[in-house]
Amino acid sequence: MNFPDFPDFSVKPVLTGEKTVLRPFTVEDADVMWEIINDPEVVRFTFEPTTELTLEGLRSWYGVRTADPDRLDLAVTDRATGELVGEVVLYDWDPSARGCTFRTLMGPRGRGRGLGSEATRLVVGHAFEQVGLHRVQLEVYADNPRARRVYEKAGFVVEGVRREAALRSGVWVDDVLMAVLDHEWGSHGGDASDGWGPLNTP
Repeated sequence: MNFPDFPDFSVKPVLTGEKTVLRPFTVEDADVMWEIINDPEVVRFTFEPTTELTLEGLRSWYGVRTADPDRLDLAVTDRATGELVGEVVLYDWDPSARGCTFRTLMGPRGRGRGLGSEATRLVVGHAFEQVGLHRVQLEVYADNPRARRVYEKAGFVVEGVRREAALRSGVWVDDVLMAVLDHEWGSHGGDASDGWGPLNTP
């Protein structure tokens, strides 16, 4: 299959799993995302200490996510209730590697039920199977083992560690670099859980 040199993120899909539905953002989602990004765990593992966010800024941000052709931001919703619980993002296109960076954040009502695992699998699968990427990479703080386990279950492999790369609450923390390649994804389909059932939580 031939894919273009630049990923086509102009089409914002709806991706449906057993537990989650990933859909394009709307400006109305900003209020819920404001609550989510102010959760202490999200603040700790997602944002730089100097990051300043406002509700109005979020409304502007999420109001134009569907118009951005070079990145894909999708809202993660609980399929059973329709509740918005987080987001998944593909961004920072690297044409030489035919790859993108992935990030996600989940609010407190989306944790511990396998929603993040499924959302990761859905959007990364879309990146490889529909967009035609060769590589998807991410960075995760070493003191966030829950997120790292989600990524490992989805097939991400540790490629390196930037030692003491971030000062978090007065403590130096390593930054772990991880990635998964298209042919790896083709062999496991996003379930590299070493005997764990697909998308099951510990």
